[in-house]
Amino acid sequence: MEHTIPIVDPGSADGVFSLLWLVIALPALGAAVLLIGGRYTDKWGPLVATVLPSLSFVLSLVMFLTALGRDEGDRQVKQHLYTWIHSGHLNVGMDLLYDPLSSLFLLLITGVGSLIHVYSLGYMAHDVRRRRFFAYLNLFVAAMLTLVLAENYIGLFLGWEGVGLASYLLIGFWQHKPSAAAAAKKAFVMNRVGDMGMSAAIMLAFVTWGSTSFSVISEGAAGGSETRMNILGLLLLLGACGKSAQVPLQAWLLDAMEGPTPVSALIHAATMVTAGVYLVVRSNFVFEHAPAAQTVVVIVAVVTLLWGAIIGTAKDDIKKVLAGSTMSQIGYMMLGAGLGVAGYAFAIFHLLTHGFFKANMFLGAGSVMHGMDDDVDMRHYGALSRAMPVTFLTFAMGYLAIIGFPGFSGFWSKDKIIESALHENWVVGACALLGAGITGFYMTRLMLMTYFTDKRWVPGVHPHESPRVMTFPLIALAALSVLGGVLLIGGWITDYLDPVVGQSEEESGGIPGWLVSVITVAVVAIGVGIAWLTVGRKPVPATAPEKVAWPVTVARNDLYGDAINDGLVVQPSGHLTRGLVAADTYVVDGLLTGGPVAVGAVAGLLRRVQNGYVRSYALSVLGGALVVVLALLAVNLT
Repeated sequence: MEHTIPIVDPGSADGVFSLLWLVIALPALGAAVLLIGGRYTDKWGPLVATVLPSLSFVLSLVMFLTALGRDEGDRQVKQHLYTWIHSGHLNVGMDLLYDPLSSLFLLLITGVGSLIHVYSLGYMAHDVRRRRFFAYLNLFVAAMLTLVLAENYIGLFLGWEGVGLASYLLIGFWQHKPSAAAAAKKAFVMNRVGDMGMSAAIMLAFVTWGSTSFSVISEGAAGGSETRMNILGLLLLLGACGKSAQVPLQAWLLDAMEGPTPVSALIHAATMVTAGVYLVVRSNFVFEHAPAAQTVVVIVAVVTLLWGAIIGTAKDDIKKVLAGSTMSQIGYMMLGAGLGVAGYAFAIFHLLTHGFFKANMFLGAGSVMHGMDDDVDMRHYGALSRAMPVTFLTFAMGYLAIIGFPGFSGFWSKDKIIESALHENWVVGACALLGAGITGFYMTRLMLMTYFTDKRWVPGVHPHESPRVMTFPLIALAALSVLGGVLLIGGWITDYLDPVVGQSEEESGGIPGWLVSVITVAVVAIGVGIAWLTVGRKPVPATAPEKVAWPVTVARNDLYGDAINDGLVVQPSGHLTRGLVAADTYVVDGLLTGGPVAVGAVAGLLRRVQNGYVRSYALSVLGGALVVVLALLAVNLT
């Protein structure tokens, strides 16, 4: 496929774009006020923390509308705040870049983020550490905005690490629970593995081009050797796998459900886990000259979208089903990004629609938990559609969107990725189709076990609808889940992103788009039908059966991801560490301490001879003389 990725020099920020820094500063200010102000901000702090990201959303919306009024080539602006690092040849500015790609992320982060803040006002109303929770939410939003607005890789890395810190604090927010503390540590450590690749990529970029600026690297990418570009692409992919929970760094995501449910909606649906997709799409100028790395992106994506979907089929924890789904859907986005110019725009399109319907469903799961005394086991649910009508109807909109029901947002975004995959490679496309069918199964299973089938409520539980402060964000996100497909009308999103990701020529031949949609809907319908036959028409046991088929056992154990990591990384690392400690103790310490010990022992023996008595010295002289005389006699006799 012939394609071009334009190199556009961003203009200087003027007008409303001169306030670009304020988009980040507002939530950062909220975090600072709540953390520094302490208990004095307990009453009004959460409300302030909700208003500030909302103001960032308003500002982002005004900038977006202003950019739409400009010519296509005039939608990239750069704002230089100050020189951050100046050492030798390394000159890094604290520079912000506003372009079509970052503008969409700004709307997603601040828009969905603000709705989650509103929801949290109700969800966390009785938590004694509510102020701190909202401070961490603001910190996370500020870090994510820094990540997507940075004009260079070092600025991006600043936001990247800020997101990692905030996610650690939020996942382990209820650290009095050992499981939450362990989940936070696991997420932090696994993300640091990916960050090693990210930091190495930045260093390699500087060594190669003498800069970490996107524009400089984009201009020089064509002159880089293919080997170096492939290495750079693979290092960036390693970083993306950590943040976006892609194989082999996916095991932290399901454990991260230990955090409060709004955390799952914000971090694990709409923002942090999409950072890896953003990194790959933003680095399109690298991957377009790194064919091997681009192929690996596709392989990782296909494995992950199937891996996460299979996990979702066997979980009874409603949040872990959605977590496996998130892993799978991010896999679709990475697949689109791995397809290059043919899929970059569709990857971002699905990222946006997924942010709508998955945040909707995570918050819906939180609403169910709110009405079920924080029980997450779907085997204790059933028949909640009448007890919680608003939660049910809004969740249903997200369900129809994620399975790709015709007309809903997921139908338009995911089908485009499947279509592009089938055009590029029929095996990859077939795997993407299979993932869609599995999605239809596990999401229908979740709907049936939660909102339909017989009541299986634990005695003393009385399901009830959540307060309006929680249902309003659900309604707004449900509407976006339905209407998100309008972004594709007239090819708008692809045209809008062309200045950043390039424009591909239309391909002739292959499977028509309408036929791909028909096939996809048919495959999804099969998955829905299987779920109805296995769950909808049979009684759901209140306790998960222990004797199940081996595929179910494998899925329940997350495809043994933790066991694989333990066998390949943790145990060998432990043995290596213990070996190094033993070598240090017995070899290094032995060499350093053995000499002095030996000298001390010899000195002890000599000390016995040098005792200070004259008679002893006279006896020694006499003994020596006798030895000499005997030696001389022996010589003469021979």
